[in-house]
Amino acid sequence: MVQHQPDTEELVERASRGDDRARQVLLIRHRERLIRMVAVRLDRRLAARIDPADIVQEALLEASQHLDDYLRSRPLPFHAWLRQYVGQRLSKLHRHHLGTQRRSVTREEPGEWNLPDESAAVLAERLLARESSPSRQVLREELRQRVQAALAKLGPRDREVLVLRHLEQLSTAEVAEVLGITESAVKKRHVRALERLRVLWGTEDLEDEGPR
Repeated sequence: MVQHQPDTEELVERASRGDDRARQVLLIRHRERLIRMVAVRLDRRLAARIDPADIVQEALLEASQHLDDYLRSRPLPFHAWLRQYVGQRLSKLHRHHLGTQRRSVTREEPGEWNLPDESAAVLAERLLARESSPSRQVLREELRQRVQAALAKLGPRDREVLVLRHLEQLSTAEVAEVLGITESAVKKRHVRALERLRVLWGTEDLEDEGPR
């Protein structure tokens, strides 16, 4: 028999009733997704010497100290709430090491983060329709560069939904939680972002698939 795995809402309910095990699981369940968040957005000048997992661990420790407050008021979906602490840690890290003037956020806003060139290149590759023919490798590299250039011209809200879907690999429901909009709005924004990207670089060879 497959053992039932409680979802986040069930764990929140248990934790609010004093279940210590549920509290522990809540704080580690989203760890891998938060590590992806940091890895995607961490400035590459820091990536060689700072482990995204360490940033997430520090953020989770801070979040644990405020978990009782969250359980009383539940101002946001739990994943979105945890992202606040990770985002604040990442902002402080960039300011400390690079002197960048990223504002400390209480909720992640679209366009808040500059996308490192390496992450933009990965995103461009994932957005291209899969094509492995050796005869098209040169053409594919040219297309990837064009997509990457177009991403830089895309509006921050449109670019953010593509980052969340295709780099962070969040589901439609998770993107909706992060952005504070409905799942229907996420789907519409995703389609719109791909359409605008196609206009900017003039091709139809974009990959529409992503996490559901």
